[in-house]
Amino acid sequence: MTVPGAVLCDLDGVIRFFDHTEVNRLERAAGLPPGSTARAAFGPGTAEPLVLGGLTRAQWREAIGAALTASVSADEARALAGAFTTTPQSADPEVVDLLRRARASCPVLLVTNATVWLDEDLAALGLTGLADGVVNSAEVGSAKPDTRIYEIAAERAGVAPERCLFVDDRAENVAAAAALGMAGLHYRTPADLRAALAGRLPAARDGRAAQEAAGRP
Repeated sequence: MTVPGAVLCDLDGVIRFFDHTEVNRLERAAGLPPGSTARAAFGPGTAEPLVLGGLTRAQWREAIGAALTASVSADEARALAGAFTTTPQSADPEVVDLLRRARASCPVLLVTNATVWLDEDLAALGLTGLADGVVNSAEVGSAKPDTRIYEIAAERAGVAPERCLFVDDRAENVAAAAALGMAGLHYRTPADLRAALAGRLPAARDGRAAQEAAGRP
């Protein structure tokens, strides 16, 4: 793979992950099929305004609850919506370390279909300074796989699209980046990212420094 002039990296499914244990428990207790709350959260009429900046967290919670009331009681719907919109989050320390190290030799930007409260989430995860910039669909008004969000990311990185490495866990998003001439990585494991960044990573730091870069005590 061509050595990138900039790394444009997805957030969810690559760096950030969610623990839906409590949501799963509430769904079982309510007799709902697994994934019912997620389908309500990202269904027609909700997903697009969410990632384009049209919903606050409270409005999203209300929309989820309203969609679920067709299947469960109002109390159960509120509990599910509340649990889903406050799901515990974590960051993959290995991916975080790879991206921090990559920044030593090229710009790194996060490119994500996210929400208007993304900055709060990044701060809570200790990721505020992870990248040189964040291209958030809720702020730029364009969501992957729309062409414009990729163009904005390349412009902010100051690099031509063909010099960008785009990393995402969704094949359709990678395909859209490739259509613009970007190198694409359909992410599955940290090893995929490490291989794609070969030649861009400085030597590993000592154990203490690596732990601090990964956000671990």
